[in-house]
Amino acid sequence: MELLSPAGNVEKLYYAYAYGADAAYIGLKKFSLRVKADNFYEDEYKKVQALKEQFPGRRLHCALNISFHDEEIDALKANLDYFRQYPIDAFIVQDIGIVPLLQKEFPNAQLHLSTQASCVNSEAVKMYKSLGFSRIVLGREISLEQIRRIKDAVPDMELETFVHGAMCIAYAGRCLMSAYLTGRSAQSGFCSHTCRWNFKLDEDRAGSNDSATAHIITAQEAKELAQSGLLTLEEEQRPGEKFPVFEGEDFTAVLSSKDLRMIEHLSDLRDAGVDSLKIEGRMKSVYYVAMVTRAYRKALDALDGKLTAEEAAPYIAELDNVAHRESTTGFYYNKADADKTTSGASDSKYQLAAEIGGELTSSAFDSLYAEGHARYEASQKELEAMHPQAREARLKDFEIHPDRRIETFEKKEGWHMYECKGMNMIRTGENIEFVSPDFCSLTLTPDEWQIIDSETGLKINWTCDGHPTAIYVNHVLPQGTLLRTLDPDYVEGKIRDSGR
Repeated sequence: MELLSPAGNVEKLYYAYAYGADAAYIGLKKFSLRVKADNFYEDEYKKVQALKEQFPGRRLHCALNISFHDEEIDALKANLDYFRQYPIDAFIVQDIGIVPLLQKEFPNAQLHLSTQASCVNSEAVKMYKSLGFSRIVLGREISLEQIRRIKDAVPDMELETFVHGAMCIAYAGRCLMSAYLTGRSAQSGFCSHTCRWNFKLDEDRAGSNDSATAHIITAQEAKELAQSGLLTLEEEQRPGEKFPVFEGEDFTAVLSSKDLRMIEHLSDLRDAGVDSLKIEGRMKSVYYVAMVTRAYRKALDALDGKLTAEEAAPYIAELDNVAHRESTTGFYYNKADADKTTSGASDSKYQLAAEIGGELTSSAFDSLYAEGHARYEASQKELEAMHPQAREARLKDFEIHPDRRIETFEKKEGWHMYECKGMNMIRTGENIEFVSPDFCSLTLTPDEWQIIDSETGLKINWTCDGHPTAIYVNHVLPQGTLLRTLDPDYVEGKIRDSGR
């Protein structure tokens, strides 16, 4: 089975490939249902072409999955020359109005039907096949038994299903909540994730008050109330703005779903006839893309006998260290599993602290070493030339403010220096942890690593986003390694403000 990972920008595309994805899906500006993802634009096609060369055999799928209005089709036609510069292997679409255009202008690219089309039966699959589609991304409401039936009926059609990530409380994502409350349409890529917000449930009955309604009701009364249309939701940041909630026999209109997780059930998906496993998350972080992709890669390799289940287990366990909500198997086994909801933002005890780049070797390393020593020697000469009282004051200042002390690094046998792109605070004197495509995790104690200013060659005590640094460690770090640290604001069991 193919492993298909999300890529909201070029950086995430690299990590999707590096951490084991067979294919990745991207969006292009204005034509994707994830407008808030960085998506791809301007001359980024050059970087994408380079990545395809760096990872031969990996596929690139492009989501053109919005519902197109006429003016958007005009814009699509106006951008065709630009799209041709991307090495796209397949287009993911829901609007069949653009199918003839794509077939004419991109004859070598496959057509994949988006899950937004809610295709959940074999007759529909046959119809889409007749239109030229080679793959169906099945509606998320489908069961394993229904997948098996479709595969038996149309064996030469590729079937793709979501296996991990956020789910929508709506039929295949066709949610109007965001448009209703914020004017941002999910069907145009502007979803504000309204279903994740915090709501208060009230009984909106004329003349009702707490004393009149504060009594224990029976199960039948609760059912009647839920189906009465009198229940309303009020979002905590919009007091007084209420809208109704109605519960039917097999649905509740507005609730926050659990996250999908099928990594323990890949053999069932394979046996049902699934050809591609899709991870949700073009708006998620580099860390999410890397860790989730790696976990499913190892699980698939174990399924294929390339490694043992015991070898794959630590990588799968790392999914708990990625921001997530409670998990569910969705509709695959039982509709009741999908009906169970949750609340709060996704969270993790770890934060991505830095991306590790290439190793500084030979001349680059020696040049940085020489620069650091030259600066150190100059500072020593300056100190020696000072009046004794001024020198004493400077030394006391160094004791109070160690960050001002000028220290150079020394060459260490068996140590390696790498470019380090800081993203969150990293401080010396603390343990740090690396993850990579090649090893599960590696923890280094303070005596096993140093932070080096990549411009001055001097040791520094901390770094964060925007500071050009290198990291000097006593281990070899594979390409694509990430540095993570414990998030100081994380509290086990406490839901943090998502910052929306």
